[in-house]
Amino acid sequence: MCLIMEAAEDHDGGVLAAPPNFSMVEDGIYRSGFPKPENFGFLTSLNLRSIIYLCPEPYPEENLKFLEANNIKLFQFGIEGKTDPPTPMPKDTVLDALKVLVDVRNHPILIHCKAGKHRTGCLVGCLRKVQSWCLSSVLEEYQKNAGLKWRQRDMSFIEAFDTLSLRQCLLSIMYRYHGYGFKRKRLLHEEENVQTPKPQAAKV
Repeated sequence: MCLIMEAAEDHDGGVLAAPPNFSMVEDGIYRSGFPKPENFGFLTSLNLRSIIYLCPEPYPEENLKFLEANNIKLFQFGIEGKTDPPTPMPKDTVLDALKVLVDVRNHPILIHCKAGKHRTGCLVGCLRKVQSWCLSSVLEEYQKNAGLKWRQRDMSFIEAFDTLSLRQCLLSIMYRYHGYGFKRKRLLHEEENVQTPKPQAAKV
């Protein structure tokens, strides 16, 4: 599911401008390009608790003041977006960002980089794999949001991404906080995939 929104109305009937490439990933999870001051009113309407920022550059002072005023926590994961030479997606950093993303205590949450296409698309693609989406649907969503600027290396990263190392952490978060939403599909994992195999008698 990916609901695209470009604007909303405030209580006085005024138009609130969404950040570029804004859409809803799941209930309580949003994605976009870099928010500007003219987007702050729209972000306020989302009642955000957290923002995941996927660029290495310092967050602008005016954005930091907005976060402080609205009690929004910033999680920064500095992933380079260079294309010449191309910079590979760092798996460990993506894993760390995923841990923040799936923790319902951080929701509602916004994910963004600069354009909201490549780094953001890779993180959302990895989330979809955690949610057990079929690969073709994961890559289709990535391409739809990246548009004509989709990157084969991003799709290869998503395809090769292995969530097994994160599985125990995800289960702990989900079962402890009962959530990821009651009225929508939760992050699901078959418990038998994480159970320790029962010892068997050695054959002589």
